Amino acid sequence: MPGPARAGIFIYAKDPDRLSGFYQSVLGMIPAHRTDQMAVLRSPDLQIIVHAMPSQTAAEVVVACPPKLRDSAAIKFFCTVPSLADAQEAAQALGGQVSGDQWQGPGFVVRNASAPEGNVFQVRESTS
Repeated sequence: MPGPARAGIFIYAKDPDRLSGFYQSVLGMIPAHRTDQMAVLRSPDLQIIVHAMPSQTAAEVVVACPPKLRDSAAIKFFCTVPSLADAQEAAQALGGQVSGDQWQGPGFVVRNASAPEGNVFQVRESTS
């Protein structure tokens, strides 16, 4: 993905370092750029920008253990991973989770997942 990305996801985080490390490990993303306020991650298919929440907002956010899922958002992103089992193992080691429930789609299997701050997304494994 040379040059600026044409599309991506922007995620506000209470702990951007932890969350960017989570997405790097679980989704196989690599760091592309970093400042004090954000980390830009990339893969051949996607760019994720993990940005620090404004301090007033972050002060009001409580990250529980396990995290309270933010599953009522209108948008849920997905990423294809080489192995759902490996994604599940990495997520659990880093404070997130990948559900055991899965659904079959045309050419893939998908599971819901959540990050350490409760963001819900999906991971897919190709079946073709």
